[in-house]
Amino acid sequence: MPSNETIRRHAPASGDRSSGPAARRGLTAVMCACVVLVVGMVAAINLAVPPLAASGLHPSASALIWIVDTYVVVFACLVIPGGAAGDRFGRKGVLLAGLALFAAGALVSAVAPDVPLLLAGRAVTGVGAAAVLPNTLAVLLHAVPAERKGATIATWASMTGIGGVVGNVGGGAVLSGGSWRWLFAAAVPIALLLAALAARAAPVSPRHDRRLDPLGAALLVAASVALLLGIVQGPEEGWGSPLVVAGFACSAGLFTVWTLVGLRAEHPLLDPRLLRVPALRSACLGMVAVFFGMFALFYVNASFLQYGKGFGVLRTGLGIIPLTVPMVLAARRVGHLARRIGLDATLALAFACVGGGLLGLSTSDARTPYAAYAGWLLVTGVGVTLALPTLSGAIAGALPPAQAGVGAGLQATTREFGSALGVAVIGTVLTARFSAALPADIRAGGHPHTVAQALATAPPDRAHDVVAAFVSGADAGLRVIGVSVLVLGGLVVLQSLLSGRGDRRTGRPGVRR
Repeated sequence: MPSNETIRRHAPASGDRSSGPAARRGLTAVMCACVVLVVGMVAAINLAVPPLAASGLHPSASALIWIVDTYVVVFACLVIPGGAAGDRFGRKGVLLAGLALFAAGALVSAVAPDVPLLLAGRAVTGVGAAAVLPNTLAVLLHAVPAERKGATIATWASMTGIGGVVGNVGGGAVLSGGSWRWLFAAAVPIALLLAALAARAAPVSPRHDRRLDPLGAALLVAASVALLLGIVQGPEEGWGSPLVVAGFACSAGLFTVWTLVGLRAEHPLLDPRLLRVPALRSACLGMVAVFFGMFALFYVNASFLQYGKGFGVLRTGLGIIPLTVPMVLAARRVGHLARRIGLDATLALAFACVGGGLLGLSTSDARTPYAAYAGWLLVTGVGVTLALPTLSGAIAGALPPAQAGVGAGLQATTREFGSALGVAVIGTVLTARFSAALPADIRAGGHPHTVAQALATAPPDRAHDVVAAFVSGADAGLRVIGVSVLVLGGLVVLQSLLSGRGDRRTGRPGVRR
């Protein structure tokens, strides 16, 4: 018979403040605001790249990529452990701790006197975000009645898309009024306010004795960082340098060890055997590909509009909005289209639009009218709108209902990992092409790898040559990303066809029982 302490530990708290409809609406608003905050930071930091490059920190090209990616890769690798920690130690408590860590990391980033401390702050913020995201959904699902769970999940999921828009627009508004440090400083009071609201509104949910698998989480983080290290440092160190070769070798070894540990663990957080399911494997690859393309675009778009088009940061933040128009207007119709033309045709159209839109954007230069640029953003947005609900449904449908939490964790991990990989790859291609495209006399003035470094060494009347070299690098990066998305999308659709996944007439993914 369980002890009284066990009953108290696992029973829901009495006097639940979220029992009434008004209280539930308030709780939903707070949880959604938390999602917008942690996801918005992924997008907002890209707007700060030009002012960071010109700042007194004097970051290298690779350091700029790490400033963006450190948050994303820690977020990606710890989001499943963050959900497991909430199950074991209490979702409300872990959520509040995550918001506190997010605020602390943002504060460290805001006052950082050098790049290493800024990276440390970004890592702490990523740990906080990983604790926040999964537990917002868990808190909501505990608080709402069964008949409202579907609508609640849909509302929560839409916030991940809205977060990117808010990050761009809100980040642009903050950066237009001051230094890049204001972006991080503004996040501190917002996170603390949300923590206070969540402490008041969120109910205490039952705890479960779910294992945390810290070894698996540490191996996944280390393997991912080693992979990005090889990609990011290649242009500066040389692709055959000991650091780059060691990064790729360590990544391969650590991913292998992570797989072996997961296969031997009784309760791994992310069971590698799940990827033996063709439907799940292809859907996860598709999710990585979409976010690979989308966040590579975010990284380049912010700098292209500021350097190439001369936009201010606020106008730059607003400049990405055409990408989001299809998400707002057409997301609810994607299911109907998939049922009408089939799952495979929907995915093929989605990847064609994402990859084709990125290739179209790669033809832009400083003289391209913004209307033409916005048109290609719109095409890319149509592809993203078609892909995300279709792939999300495929991941959920490839797993039995009992593993719904695993599916949600997989979606979050693949999204953030694709984002980190996209930023790393396009930043690497951009840096290499930018350095090669600079005129020889400017290149000889110190081998600059960023626009800020090149402008500091070039005569004032040669600034247009520096900008032209940057645009050439951005176009090359977008071409690489666009082709990569088309190739990866082709693999996803081909595997779907070969595995016979889903009902071709209804577009429903097959479900493992």
